[in-house]
Amino acid sequence: MRIPCPLCGDRDLREFNYLGDSTYLDRPELGDSDGYDAYLHLRANPAGPTRELWFHNGGCGAWLEVERNTVTHEITGARLVADTAEHA
Repeated sequence: MRIPCPLCGDRDLREFNYLGDSTYLDRPELGDSDGYDAYLHLRANPAGPTRELWFHNGGCGAWLEVERNTVTHEITGARLVADTAEHA
């Protein structure tokens, strides 16, 4: 699988570390043990299009939000997380 890094170009999957679904960026409040349990252990495992966080550890060191189909592994887009946060 190849990931299109906006800074380095099309790169091999082995240069990246996978963090998980990018919709789980908001953490529960401190002291909310039920919320943290769900945040850590009850994540969805969708089949189809997803948005995921990847770290380019073997390249530029950027965090990317990658749009990927979990069934076909087709990557339809990637952008810097900093760019995503600016447009939120």
